[in-house]
Amino acid sequence: MQLGTVTYNIAKDWDLPTIIKTLGALGYEGVELRTTHAHGVEVGLNAGQRAEVRKRFEDSPVQLAGLGSAFEYQAVDPAVVRKNVEGTKEYVLLAHDVGSPGVKVRPNGIPAGANLDQTLRQIGRALHEVGEHASGFGVEIRVEVHGAVTSELRNLAKIIEYADHPNVYVCWNSNPSDVVDGSIKETFALVAPKIREVHLRDLFDAQYPWRELFALLAGQQYDGFTLAEIPESRDPERVLRYFRALWTAYQPKVEADGR
Repeated sequence: MQLGTVTYNIAKDWDLPTIIKTLGALGYEGVELRTTHAHGVEVGLNAGQRAEVRKRFEDSPVQLAGLGSAFEYQAVDPAVVRKNVEGTKEYVLLAHDVGSPGVKVRPNGIPAGANLDQTLRQIGRALHEVGEHASGFGVEIRVEVHGAVTSELRNLAKIIEYADHPNVYVCWNSNPSDVVDGSIKETFALVAPKIREVHLRDLFDAQYPWRELFALLAGQQYDGFTLAEIPESRDPERVLRYFRALWTAYQPKVEADGR
């Protein structure tokens, strides 16, 4: 598996050249660019600017691991859902143009008074539409395990079931609610085949079974990105160095025969 970071929040104030230069120097292999942050990789870029972003990554050791959007589909108002669906489609085109393999979207809880199953089904239907659209551009849709109620893995798994599309994947988010009796094995299994991206919180948090997470990922030969999603710091480069050291220490040991 590969190490990267999201630009929420540790690198939110870095422009794109700074992101690429700094992460490359620190030994990070990729980055997920979160929308609205200083890097400026947004749908307003013209064709030439999009080509420039693609070339910057192609000419560097740092990969564009994905684009991180905040589009969500649980609203009671159909017009709001439609606006988010169409916004996602615009972001998919941006991803295609700049060379991003995926776009992260999210559920963000259940509206007050809404029926749980109906809302999960609604989210799933929207994901089916954007997943189908994105497949035509070679871009994956990655659903972050996010939001009150919707971050519970049994509910997220139901959303993926309702989406019913091979191009709709899961972004594992390393939430405290993943943990059952000190383990994530049970919740991980609910979405394991669909995990395409992983967000990591602070690795010093002893309440989360990081070694187990990395072992489970390795057990299914996961070779995608595990991305630091950690708070900003007055000394971000130092924090990212420590994060990389912990990440390396947590990796499962491989025996001489490859097991």
